[in-house]
Amino acid sequence: MSTIVVRYRPKSDRADENQDLVEAVFAELAETDPGGVRYATFRLADGTFIHIADVEADPNPLGSIAAFAEFQQDIGDRCIEDEGPNPQQAVLVGNYRMLDT
Repeated sequence: MSTIVVRYRPKSDRADENQDLVEAVFAELAETDPGGVRYATFRLADGTFIHIADVEADPNPLGSIAAFAEFQQDIGDRCIEDEGPNPQQAVLVGNYRMLDT
């Protein structure tokens, strides 16, 4: 399993648009249930978005989600300069009733 955390901050006038695109990804995931991935997104008070994905399948099932492709399409333009997506591999250090493991 590979855990990826992505952090970025959209421009304030595009944050709601970004959230709509993210919600469309979750709607399509619920509809298609591709398996092999656990995924969550948080929107922080300062407008930052954090995505956490545990990917068990190869290739990554998110690649087959049309709404995910649409979300990624203009993400650089939606973000504040120098605060674009920063994906990083992550290792779970602790978990208390937050994540299913």
